[in-house]
Amino acid sequence: MLGEYLPILLFLFVSTVIGVALLVLGWLLGPQRPESEKLSPYECGFEAFEDARMQFDVRYYLVAILFIIFDLEIAFLFPWAVVFRDIGMTAIVSMAVFLGILVIGFVYEWKKGALEWE
Repeated sequence: MLGEYLPILLFLFVSTVIGVALLVLGWLLGPQRPESEKLSPYECGFEAFEDARMQFDVRYYLVAILFIIFDLEIAFLFPWAVVFRDIGMTAIVSMAVFLGILVIGFVYEWKKGALEWE
């Protein structure tokens, strides 16, 4: 039974060896001339204003998460809309419940002020 996994293990081993070999060859054969410009951080053509490890406002992450949540909603709506004529009443009700939950979450975030940007 374990013999059936031999081709998979062989593939993983060979691909790992090739990947490591290419990295080592690139490091050995590539030019090693570090300069101050190459080692400095690049930020849109300007000198870095602050340290790269500065703290971001938590609202940035909140807006990003909200965008992902509401963007994934569309991923569920498209397949449903494609087969809209073929599905029964149960699917229509389940999509209404799904959208209702999303609207409740949107209203909650709106009331909490998560969508306000100063």
